[in-house]
Amino acid sequence: MSQKIVEIAGKRLSLSNLEKELYPSCGFTKAHVLEYYCRVAELILPHLKDRALTLKRYPDGVGNEFFFEKRCPSHHPAWTKTAEVEHKGERMTACLVNNLETLLWVENLASIELHVPLARASSPETPDAMVFDLDPGEQADIMHCARVALILRELLSRLGLEGYPKTSGQKGLHVYVPLNRREATFEDTRTFSKAVAVIMQKNYPDLVTAKMAKEYRKNKVFINWSQNDASKTMICVYSLRAREMPFVSFPLEWRELEHLAGLGDPERLHVIHSEAVSRSEITGDLFREVLVKEQRLPHL
Repeated sequence: MSQKIVEIAGKRLSLSNLEKELYPSCGFTKAHVLEYYCRVAELILPHLKDRALTLKRYPDGVGNEFFFEKRCPSHHPAWTKTAEVEHKGERMTACLVNNLETLLWVENLASIELHVPLARASSPETPDAMVFDLDPGEQADIMHCARVALILRELLSRLGLEGYPKTSGQKGLHVYVPLNRREATFEDTRTFSKAVAVIMQKNYPDLVTAKMAKEYRKNKVFINWSQNDASKTMICVYSLRAREMPFVSFPLEWRELEHLAGLGDPERLHVIHSEAVSRSEITGDLFREVLVKEQRLPHL
């Protein structure tokens, strides 16, 4: 069992099982996972900061059993920042990943995926952004999601709003609409996003559904407006996903999405870890506006 002691910002951290293959199909080990998160730390940390982390842990790799952990593990280092949060009426202590040492400690637990709420722990009822989670049903794929995202961009633009797309790292796309104002509530964002989804379903009935039941989703994209809820989490931008390969939830520019939608090649919309690192070194954080841009929801 390989073990390594590292020191970061004066904090000692013991990293273990570094040779364990967490993605067996391509020999991607825990050491590789830790290296990836080190490389993207400057990008991902602002999006994790002060948000109650839900760990999704894969101790035996992506092909084996996993478990969610909303409570910060009791054996967390003394220097780990935490927050008292409420989940479904129960108070609990959650981890806050605000620095590199905490990020690496979390990854040493094989928490491959990092899921966070749309609100910070200090203001759990105030979403910083609204999300449109575009989920392709049976016989639909990420290309259908790209078409829906581009239509959604036009509709949002007519309402005076800007959205920012990212891949889910799986089969769908997410469009985030930054708000960053104290006035918005989850009831506001849920009502608004559902109204938009219903409008799109009415105008594009062969492509879009706003209904959650699976029988309505065949050949269509479900706009999951229900993710706008204080109790829900979203995969953090730049997080790895537990798939057969180390794909990443990665931000896109609209012009790139337009180009790829025109090509019609779904594989081009799946970004792997090495591409995520090399692209972000050139572009910086394409999702930075989600953290700072202030927008007001119009009343539909």
